Amino acid sequence: MESRKVEGLWNHLHWLTVLAEQGSYTAAAARLQVSKAAMSQRIAELEKAVGVPLVRRTTRSMQLTQTGQHLVSGIRASYDAIAQSFAGARDAAAEPQGLVRVTAPVALARQHLVPAVARFLAGHPSIRVELELSDRLSSMASEGFDLAIRHAAAAPDTHVAWELCRTTSVLVASPSYLERHPPPARPEDLAAHACLHYPRGRDEAVWSLERGAGTKAGRRVSVAVKGPLAANNSEVLRDAALEGLGIALIPDFSAMTLLQSGQLVRVLPAWRPTGTFADRIYALRPYAPQVPRAVDALVRHLRAWFDKGFAVPAAPKPDASPPVPAKKSRVR
Repeated sequence: MESRKVEGLWNHLHWLTVLAEQGSYTAAAARLQVSKAAMSQRIAELEKAVGVPLVRRTTRSMQLTQTGQHLVSGIRASYDAIAQSFAGARDAAAEPQGLVRVTAPVALARQHLVPAVARFLAGHPSIRVELELSDRLSSMASEGFDLAIRHAAAAPDTHVAWELCRTTSVLVASPSYLERHPPPARPEDLAAHACLHYPRGRDEAVWSLERGAGTKAGRRVSVAVKGPLAANNSEVLRDAALEGLGIALIPDFSAMTLLQSGQLVRVLPAWRPTGTFADRIYALRPYAPQVPRAVDALVRHLRAWFDKGFAVPAAPKPDASPPVPAKKSRVR
């Protein structure tokens, strides 16, 4: 009789583990795709069956009681094992299938990831992809993401990582801006220009540059810069540079198309910006003994898609004079 009572509460117990993981009724309900009222009712029914409170509620927060914490600790591993077994059974199907939840930076996703995913989905009709575009770093485990695409200097030890490609940063400006202002010949000249930067907290904006390969080795220059606009999105900085607002420091993947068309021009091409953006793009997933086939298939597709990196027009030979754009109207 007692075992039948527990069997009837399996769903309630699972919802309690999700509530503990998410930290609020609203987030847990969203994760389970149910209403907040349904969430509250299930937890109340579970507390009635157990006979003691499991959740301590206030107007602003939710916290498990000691009994609730003990209960979640005892059952979480079992539910994780069930989820892994289910994923293994599902992945035994002939074709990869299911939902893959992915988080990625806004600019990279809009410009390069969406075309890659579209091509992938055309060849995998049984797979669905849910993309969350955000420049903030998400907690993959607590927010339920299967994969994260991240611009990083190194892969974190806590996750399984695949390097998708290398990337670099470039200084760019529009021909119209460089017609009005003499192009900088050395990094120190940037202090006199309108510089469009990616803010890092409240610190003063400082750009660091190193000499490119084949030139005098070991030289690094850091310059405090200022300008009319700062934005935490490389597309915004790129578009502001396109409007002639100043010199922008952005990743190559945001600049490549406009550099190839001549709508933007590289500034100080013999110098390599460092420290503002990382030099690698990774696909990351939380560690698990078994990778769902849909996730594995998407990662393999992305590695092939990004294999060649982001081609930008080659920089002139070291010590060459900075390019002076031709007198022409800016293309809109």
